[in-house]
Formats: sequence, C-alpha cells, structure tokens
Amino acid sequence: MKTYLIMCFLALINVAFSQSERHLINQIDSISCTALLHYNNNEIVLSFKAFNKVKKISDSINDSYGKAVSNFYLGNIYNSMHEYENAERSYTSMLKPSTVIGDNFLLANAYLSLGKLYKMKKSNEDVVSYFEKALQHVSKHNFFDDNNYSLDQYHDLMLETRVKLCEFYLEKEHLEKALINLLRLEKNINNTDTKLNSYYKNYYCYIHGLYLVKKELYNNANIKFNKAIASLEETALSNNHDSNSLLSKLYKELSLSSAETGSKEEAYLALLKYNTYNDEFINQERVRQDVIAKSKFLIEDYKNDVQIANSEKQRQLQIAKKIKNINFVITLTLVLLAISLITLLKNYISKRRLTNTLKKQNKELELAKNEALKSSELKSKFISNVTHELRTPLYGVVGITSLLLSNNSLNDRDSKFLESLKYSGDYLLNLVNEVLQFGKIESQKVELKKVSVDLRRLVENIVGSFDYKLQETNNKIEVIIDKRVPKYIKCDNVRLSQVLINLIGNSVKFTKNGRIAVRVKTLKLLDDKVDLRFEIQDSGIGVPEEKFNTIFENFSQLENSNTNYQGTGLGLSITKKIVELFGGEIELESEYGFGSTFSFNITVDLDKKVLVNSNVKMFKESIQPVNHCRILIAEDNKINQIVTRNLLEKENYFCEIVENGTEAIKVLKNKIFDLVLMDINMPIMGGIEATQLIRKFNTDIPIIALTAADVEELKENHKSIGFNGIITKPFDNYEFFQIIETNIQNSSNCKTKFQGAC
Repeated sequence: MKTYLIMCFLALINVAFSQSERHLINQIDSISCTALLHYNNNEIVLSFKAFNKVKKISDSINDSYGKAVSNFYLGNIYNSMHEYENAERSYTSMLKPSTVIGDNFLLANAYLSLGKLYKMKKSNEDVVSYFEKALQHVSKHNFFDDNNYSLDQYHDLMLETRVKLCEFYLEKEHLEKALINLLRLEKNINNTDTKLNSYYKNYYCYIHGLYLVKKELYNNANIKFNKAIASLEETALSNNHDSNSLLSKLYKELSLSSAETGSKEEAYLALLKYNTYNDEFINQERVRQDVIAKSKFLIEDYKNDVQIANSEKQRQLQIAKKIKNINFVITLTLVLLAISLITLLKNYISKRRLTNTLKKQNKELELAKNEALKSSELKSKFISNVTHELRTPLYGVVGITSLLLSNNSLNDRDSKFLESLKYSGDYLLNLVNEVLQFGKIESQKVELKKVSVDLRRLVENIVGSFDYKLQETNNKIEVIIDKRVPKYIKCDNVRLSQVLINLIGNSVKFTKNGRIAVRVKTLKLLDDKVDLRFEIQDSGIGVPEEKFNTIFENFSQLENSNTNYQGTGLGLSITKKIVELFGGEIELESEYGFGSTFSFNITVDLDKKVLVNSNVKMFKESIQPVNHCRILIAEDNKINQIVTRNLLEKENYFCEIVENGTEAIKVLKNKIFDLVLMDINMPIMGGIEATQLIRKFNTDIPIIALTAADVEELKENHKSIGFNGIITKPFDNYEFFQIIETNIQNSSNCKTKFQGAC
C-alpha cells in the first residue's frame, strides 16, 4: 500500500513538472513568433526584448532549440548595430544547443553568420573554415524528414553560402578556388526545380562577372552584368535596400568593364545608372541607420533598466544573505565557545608534550642549518671549479686566435673565420662572467674601487672593441664627448667599463644597418667632483612600453617572432645594479620600431694629481715596453704555455717554462729572472704554496698570479700571500702587458738596469 502511494505521488509530481515545462515551451514558441514578426517589420527594440525573454526562459528549462534561435536573431540584431563582439558571442552560443538537437539548418546559419562577420571585419581568421562548415551542414540536412524548414530556405542558404565563399576568394585573388566554387554554384542553380531567390541568382551573375573581369574577359563579364541588371530591373526587388546596393555595384563594374573594351558611351550610361541607384541606396541606408541608431539608444535604456532591476534584486539577496550570515555567526560563536573550553583543557595537557617536541625540532633545525652552510660552501667551490674549467680552454681559444690574427700572411677569408672564432670565444667568456657577476652582486660582495681613469681613452677603447661586430651588423657608431668632461677622474674603471660594454653591446645587438651614438656630458663641475651623464642611443628595434620595467629583471629578454637574439638575460639586470652602486639610476626612452636611448648619471671624484709621466696614464703613452727581460712561466697546461710564450716572445721577452711550483722554486734558486707568471692550479705544487716558499728566499722578484677561477678570497689576500698582482684568464692583451711592464719597472731588480736590457 505504501509503495502504491509513493508511486502515485511521484507520478503526480512528474505530471506537474511536465505540464509546467510544456507550458514554458508553448510560451517560448509564442514569444518567438512575436519576436520574429517584430524582427521582419524592422521593430528592432521590441524584437530584442522578446528574444532576450525567449533566451532567459530557454536557459531556465535548458531548451536547446529556443536558445539556438534566440541567439541567432540576437546576433543579427547586434550585427546590424555594429556591436560585432556581442554578435560573435551570440552566433558562437548557437553552436552547442544546435549540435545537441542535431539541427543542421541552424548550425549552417551559425557558421555562415560567423564567416560573414569575420569577412566584414577584414579578418582572414576562420572565414573559409566557417563557410565550408556551413556548406557541410546544409548538405547533411534532409528536408523531407523535417517540416521546420522549406526547400526554398535550403536552396537560399546554399546559394548565399556559395556566393559569400566565391566573393571572399575573389577579394583575396584566389581565382582558381573562386572558379571551382562558381562552377559548383552554377550546378546548384541548374539542378533545382524550385523557384530560387532571384536575388542570389543575380548575385551569382555579379560574382561571375567579377571573376571574368579579373581574367580580363571584359565582354563576357558585361554579358553577366547586363543579365543580372535586366533580371533585377524587371522585378519589384529593384525597390528594396539589398537590390539597390547590388544594382549600384553592377552598374559600377559594368562602367569600368565597358571602359576597358573601349565602349565609352556604354560606360558613361552605366556610370549614370550607378549614380542613380547608389543615391537611392545611400538614402535607404541613411533611413536604416537612423532606425538602428534610435533602436540602439532604446536598447541601451532597456539594458540599464534590466541592470537596475538586477542590482535591486542582488541587493535584496545580499540583505537576506547578511541576515542569514549573522544568525550563522551567532550560532557558530556559541558552538566555538563550547569547543574553546574543551580545547583549552586539551591544550594545557598537550603543552608539555609540545615543548619537548619543539626542543627536538630546534636541534634538527640547527643540524639543517649546518648542512645548508656546508652546501653553500660546496656550491661556491663548485662554481669556482667550473669557472676554472670553462676559462682554461677559453684562454687557449682566444689566445691562439689572437696570435693567428696578428699574422699578416692570412688571407681575408681566413682572417674573417678567425675573427668569428674570437668573437664566439669572447661571447662565451662574457656569458660566464655575467653569471659570476650576477652571483657577486646578488650576494652584495661587490665594492666599488677608486682608481685614476682617462675617461676619453676608456670610452674610445670600449667602442673600438666592437669593430668586428659593427662590420657584421653594418652599423655606424659615433662617440660624442663634451669638451667640459675632465680628462682624468677617479672611479671603478672595471665596473664603469662593464656598464658601457653592456649598453653599447645591447644597442649593437638590436640594431642592423643603423647608427649608434655614445655621448658623455658634464652636468655639474665642482672643485673635487663632477656630475657626468652617459647616453647610448641607437636606431634599432626599440622596446615596447610595457617591457620598460621587465627588461631590467633577471633573465629577462626581449621577444620578437622575427628575431633570434641570444644571451643570458642578465646583462641589463647587472647594468642596473652596477649603476645603482654608483649612486645613479638607469633611464630608458624608446619607441618600438624606432630605436632606444639608455642613459644614467653618476657623480665621481676629479683626479688632480695626475702627472704627465705617471703610471696612471695609459700604457702606450706612459709605460714603454722593457724588452729582453727574462720571465719564468709556471704553467701546466700545454696550450696555455704556447699562447703565453708566443705573446711574450712577440714583444721580445725571453721565456722559460716549468710545469709546477716545485720546478719553479728549483729554477729560481739557480737562475735570475725579472718576473714570474705563476698559475694557481698546478699538479705536485700549486702556485700559492710555491709563492709562499719563494718569498722566503726572494722578496724582490715580481710574481703575478694567473688564474682561470674567480676566487674572491685570492683577490683580497693576494698581497699577503706574496703576489704582486693577479691576471684572470683569458686575459686582455693590453691589461696583460700593462701589469707585466708596470711590475718589472717598479721592481728593485730592474730599476738599476732600466735604461738597457734587463
């Protein structure tokens, strides 16, 4: 008995819901008919309101047909008001419900409307794809099994899709594809037995005539144009908006085509007709646009009213929700109070256990901290070793390449290959240095030094180092230094050089067949200080405004689909941090596609104590090479031995090579040398231990450390070990000889013999 009652109850509920849903479906059909009637009578506002109501009801009961139809006509209304984004959204919303009910006619209309929309927006995206999908769905539809659509609707849809596809191919000059679709369109027209929409038949003649014009078959084109004109003018269609538009196009093309055939009179008469129909079309379009403009205004009012109603509804819901939340909070508070009492008791019991656990965890954290410190030390040692392993072969590559380039007997082709090889080696070295420099700056281990600098010579030497890259990119570089810029200043020349090299290199890399300007200006000159401004301007690809801040971030690079610029993405980040160390701020002015200007201001000390022949002057001006001196090279790497020996012998030095520190000590005890080049990492005995032992019996001879590793500790303590200086491999030849000559001339061993051979 109970089961019977439950079944009856469920049956009654089902009947009630079915009747309610059926009533809503009938309501959807009724409103849709009214909305469609308004739409056909050009009553846009009434149609818009009605179709929105249909859409809302259809969404509430998930009626796919109602959703598809309402979205289709709403898309047409939005399209007529030039709200293309809303139109695209409505047409796209048709696809899912139309697919659910398997309505190929609606699907074909959706794809055709999307294709026309993209074609009108002059976008190639998906135009052909949408038209092809529309044709596929029209072809699938069986009108004999569906009473919703007539056979004439099917043919009109097929004709319109083919016409639009042909028109698109003609606009894009795809004549072969246009011809294929014209032939298929002609076949569709010839195979039908029903009375076709004469507008699309005439539009077919117009499209066919356009194709013949593009093929320069003007007489045949005129036949098609005249045929369409005669058909349109014989019917009442010539009075409507679309037919006037088509007639004006036909007469315009007929006038142009007749002119090509030499029929000037026919061309003139066609031009007069074109003006007549075009004026009529413009008048009709003006009236139509007035209606659309008024409708658009009224629709906006309708949307505002709906929005206000929704806002009020939301406000009421929020008030109700707020009251509900207050009740919930009160209840929850009471529950929490009860729970808190219980929790306090449990917390008191577990407090002692927690204290013991924390003590244990503190011990574990202490152990983890010690392990982290060990890991950091291992990391530093690993970076040092990797740096050494990278720089050692680079020393051989760059050094031997430099030696070969100094050979005047090389032909241009070989010289170019060697310059490319040296550039690649220098590029790889720069990558290594950038990574190391980044680590130093991040760990705040960089301190600026103050040494005397010939600013003009520094800038000229840096610019000169880009000669090969300038030839490769076909760029011109110009150096402009203000006359008020002091000749000598005191600053960290290494860091300043790094900033200028990075910025000039950046301009060279992103500029081709252009000009680069390097400017140095004096902003303010005091007794002991000077404010300088540096500017690097190029005519390269420029930087988009949205990238102004991100390009100075770590590992950031400028992306461009048409370029292939390589690098670590650290150059500008390091440059920014170094400029900030100088107390300045890097600035960027750029317009994408028209070049960039990087600039910064720094304040440096003036160097007023520079003498004409002092050692702070540049090497080639103040320090003359001391020839025939004897130099001991302690180096275990064979390639490094060859490179170093050749460089020195080319400058008339006498060299002797040993392969470890033990041999160096033995040779120095038996022979006299003017300077020692001591490699740090050698088998049997390294350079540090060997130097410390040498200083026990010879405190005068200059010893220069050679290292491929970037060891900060060595740079800080090299004098206490016994070294007179450090050269990092691969070294710059100018810096290499400057350090050697300076130390030899300052050596007490050589001062008495400086005027002759050492």
